[in-house]
Amino acid sequence: MQTNSKQPPSRPAIWYSLAQRVTQRATLSMPIVMALCAANVIAIGVAIGAVIAPGRLLAGEPIRIAVFDVDATPPIGSAMAYQPVRRLDELTLRCRGVVILGSQEPIVLCAVDWIGIANEGHDAFREGLAKAAGTSPQRVAVHTLHQHDAPGCDFTAEKILAEIGVEGYSRFDGKFHREVIDRAARAIQEAIPNAVGITHYGVGQAEVKEVASQRRISGPDGKIKATRTSTTKDPAVRAEPEGIVDPSVSLLSFWKDQQPIAILSYYACHPQSYYLRGIPSPDFPGIARFIRGQDLNNTLHVHFNGAGGNVTAGKYNDGAEANRMILATRLADAMRQAHASTQRFPLSSDDITWNSLPVTLPVARHLIETDLVARLRQGPAKGYVSLADQLAYLRRVQAGHKIDISCLGVGKARCLHLPGELFVEYQLAAKAMRPDLSVMMAAYGDYGPGYIGTERAYQEGGYETQASSSNVDPSVESLLIDVLGQLFQQSDPPSDAK
Repeated sequence: MQTNSKQPPSRPAIWYSLAQRVTQRATLSMPIVMALCAANVIAIGVAIGAVIAPGRLLAGEPIRIAVFDVDATPPIGSAMAYQPVRRLDELTLRCRGVVILGSQEPIVLCAVDWIGIANEGHDAFREGLAKAAGTSPQRVAVHTLHQHDAPGCDFTAEKILAEIGVEGYSRFDGKFHREVIDRAARAIQEAIPNAVGITHYGVGQAEVKEVASQRRISGPDGKIKATRTSTTKDPAVRAEPEGIVDPSVSLLSFWKDQQPIAILSYYACHPQSYYLRGIPSPDFPGIARFIRGQDLNNTLHVHFNGAGGNVTAGKYNDGAEANRMILATRLADAMRQAHASTQRFPLSSDDITWNSLPVTLPVARHLIETDLVARLRQGPAKGYVSLADQLAYLRRVQAGHKIDISCLGVGKARCLHLPGELFVEYQLAAKAMRPDLSVMMAAYGDYGPGYIGTERAYQEGGYETQASSSNVDPSVESLLIDVLGQLFQQSDPPSDAK
């Protein structure tokens, strides 16, 4: 009988250490703590599909990497999340990523400088890139960085608005979004014949100083008394402690001998310095990525936003324009340090895994279809997580759609791919589950769920968990913690023991 030699052991000291780190202002709920203390992963039941997508490549096969990068900047006059484009700036928005090629179906990782890609828009991206790469959509991860002076994409909402005859939501016009999908698909097709053989992978990490801060400020009663937004002008709110963040930027790199071919970076923080200017901007994470691209010009740098739903730069940003470059430089410096500290390991297909769980996230109880339709027909078109966004997500869940949550394994690294604006506590919990691995997380996958808080956060109040921001029920926490545990377990290589 085969057993898993790396099944997560019980580590109470580690779990309680994590809990102590998130006492005063954290929203780490009891289900997370209980889940972390558990020695075995709890079965999830009917909410999760029974089959894990096959992902292990044949032993000994060489790994190749194809890179792609296309312009995702909307033209002047077209709609973005909040305002139409009035002019274009020096830096463009990018849609870029890597295709991991081996003896089984390719794996595609893609990051887009948009605010969100949701529902059937997310499906269309994955399907388009999958077809171009010759793989299945289940082996494609598409994420946004969540910049606010940027487009958002939701083909389900676009369809619903046309169906019920509501006008004014020009940001749901999907013509430009479909053009970007086509561009990325063509870029993948052109890149695959030029894929580079990879000899090593690398992992690195460094602390990012004075960028991220906890967004939710608790009062003496445990309720949220203030929200430290990306631009915080109130000096008293900025003066509050930094709070619960993940201060690390993590890198996963792919090398051909001594040359890095692609560097993937992961950092959890809202990416805004200033916005609502009508000028498409990759903002400070995109500028940090650009700086690193100039440092290593023959390497594609792909950045992913981690679980930054309740994390902003608000403590260190009062909205002054100069802060954009200050924040970008701080992040770029940490990326540089993480690269300098990178440890490299030989790579073959034995080291690559891909596992995916189709999951039904619990719908928020305040989402009622008849109410949403009536309010859509009567009210003005406004907001980003708007009535149209909420109705689109509700209908998707009612139709039985599941969201794929995935884990890429590369040797000692695990990259988790999750939906929505996930709270940082999930990222901290995932890292605590497997301290023996280099764990990285990309959130902002399918944006349909909106904010995804912890169970406790929904009791504390605050902007992120209010009815207009989050489309999921507080019970989402225990489900996601179980999913993370299962993905870790599935990504471990089988033991040779009989």
